[in-house]
Amino acid sequence: MSAPPFALLYTREAEKVIEDLRSKQQYAAKLKKVRKALRLLEQAGPRHPGLHSHDYQSIPGPDGATLWESYVENKTPSAWRIWWIYGPGDGRITVVTIGPHP
Repeated sequence: MSAPPFALLYTREAEKVIEDLRSKQQYAAKLKKVRKALRLLEQAGPRHPGLHSHDYQSIPGPDGATLWESYVENKTPSAWRIWWIYGPGDGRITVVTIGPHP
């Protein structure tokens, strides 16, 4: 782990979610929230209080890495989250997926 800013990398799944949000006008508000959360994750880091980042213990990350969860929304039904891991390498975060909290 290193200090912010971080370089964000995206899995194909995360890229697809963002593209799906971008392609439909009805998701414009959700896309704006996702972009804001990603910007905070990148520039301020996971410790930013608005992200409420914590390790997600229900599912292991890729290759056994610790999977982390950060808030896109809070106190709303099916609130959206960003799931991510540190790496590869120092100063990088890989966004695994983005979507509603299960």
